[in-house]
Amino acid sequence: MLTVDFSRFPLAPGDRVLDLGAGGGRHSFEVLRRGAHVVALDRNEKDVREVNTMFEAMSEAGEAPEGATAVAVTGDALDLPFPDDSFDRVIISEVLEHIPDDEGVLAEIFRVLKPGGLAAMTVPRYGPEKVCWALSDAYHEVEGGHIRIYRGHELVERVEAAGFEPYGDHFTHALHSPYWWIKCAVGVDNDKALPVRMYHKLLVWDIMKAPRATRWAEKALNPLIGKSFVVYAVKPRAASTEDAA
Repeated sequence: MLTVDFSRFPLAPGDRVLDLGAGGGRHSFEVLRRGAHVVALDRNEKDVREVNTMFEAMSEAGEAPEGATAVAVTGDALDLPFPDDSFDRVIISEVLEHIPDDEGVLAEIFRVLKPGGLAAMTVPRYGPEKVCWALSDAYHEVEGGHIRIYRGHELVERVEAAGFEPYGDHFTHALHSPYWWIKCAVGVDNDKALPVRMYHKLLVWDIMKAPRATRWAEKALNPLIGKSFVVYAVKPRAASTEDAA
């Protein structure tokens, strides 16, 4: 399940892409399939090992185009182990809401992105997220959990303050909002509850089959209850890392 829309975030074979806070690697795998050179960075060593294992499996299965490369590494989003202007694209999906110094992370993304490069940044949307917080403290009051809820304009303003020029945004994953509301209502760790199990089956079916009915339904509902808010931005070609300091 991809949160970033690659029709709005174009990649070319050979592009160097950083997936920051890659987690299980869902965006990294798509980047590799598109023939780019991807670095998946995360602080969780277990996730990094599993993503590297998947990269190897994709290569052996012929899913990685010739010339494309992929590696997963551990690292700190506030102190990225890369030189200035290292990447053509940066993805950071569902990460900023976890980090107290989100401005510091945006500054690091700006630093490692090449002038003219693109960044895609996604966070939980304000409305659906507020419902989750109201229904369950356990949803967010956990170690490493969500520490803030962004209003759309707040994220755009922080992206602009970091030196980027936003060029688009949208909401996505509307069908996932009710799922999380149900989980928060019955207990976020209660995966055995019948409503949770039934809705989860619906989501898996939708992901695997992508039927027109649910695709149309989600497209119609995204502006209303889309679970994630996505912002796309470019680093100006005349920009330097000093400009964002």
